[in-house]
Amino acid sequence: MRDADPRIVLGLHRSRHERHLLTGALDLGVTTIDTSTNYLGFRSHELLARTAGDLLPKFRLSTKVGYFPGPGGAEHTLAPGRLYGAVEKAVRDLGREPDVVFLHNPEHSLHGGAAHSRDALAQACAALDEAASSGLCSAWGVASWNPSLLTNLIDTTTPRPSAFMVRAGLLVGIRTLDAADAAATAWGLNSSMVWGMSPFGGGANAPVWDRIDSRVFLRDGTGLSPVQAAFRAAYELPKVGTVAVGTDNPAHLSDLIDALAGKVDQRAIEEYRNLLRARLLGQPA
Repeated sequence: MRDADPRIVLGLHRSRHERHLLTGALDLGVTTIDTSTNYLGFRSHELLARTAGDLLPKFRLSTKVGYFPGPGGAEHTLAPGRLYGAVEKAVRDLGREPDVVFLHNPEHSLHGGAAHSRDALAQACAALDEAASSGLCSAWGVASWNPSLLTNLIDTTTPRPSAFMVRAGLLVGIRTLDAADAAATAWGLNSSMVWGMSPFGGGANAPVWDRIDSRVFLRDGTGLSPVQAAFRAAYELPKVGTVAVGTDNPAHLSDLIDALAGKVDQRAIEEYRNLLRARLLGQPA
């Protein structure tokens, strides 16, 4: 069994939640898993408790609240009472308190004027802050697919999360990268408190990873595949301390752990961000 490495989180978004994946992750030293109330058709928590309840105490566990079953599928809300109730239900369904509960994609319900949205975000964050203070979870955070909608809403009245999860990697646009940095700064979070997600933009088997050699972002990519190099670069786009990655294959997870040994070329990363920004502005690249 490898030593635990807190830089990798096993994300269960597309996972089949099979027991062998969790035991394989533990053997590899991956001791944090991330799920959500709405994963697996709103059955993720119950299935985890049923198939791997004895394993859950061995993991640091994060989940997300914000989506609820609705008449047309899933519906989203920032209503404080419903969010607090969702944390209570998560504890019941999992059979334990989560270590972190994320407010899931708050931008989904930020409608209307800036003042209304600022108040709605603050109240939703306050509900999770209260849940943590009440012992329903150890800490709380915010997970945002599009943080550009949050940056102008965070002020001194907005409770400060302990963690912030955003998209990371070579396929993330410059608007999202800059917005993630701006939101983290507004909350006073350092990079160790920021989590990356979806480092391959949906899948490590996508054709794009056969077309580009992402090893150019490493000082020495000898021995690493383009997929491994892309994963290592994701920790710099934006700067994050942890990356949540989904897989049903422990061997793939092992490859990604090996990728952490790669040394990033910071100048190449900065040049890449400058190229993305120039392209956005319509300037010659």
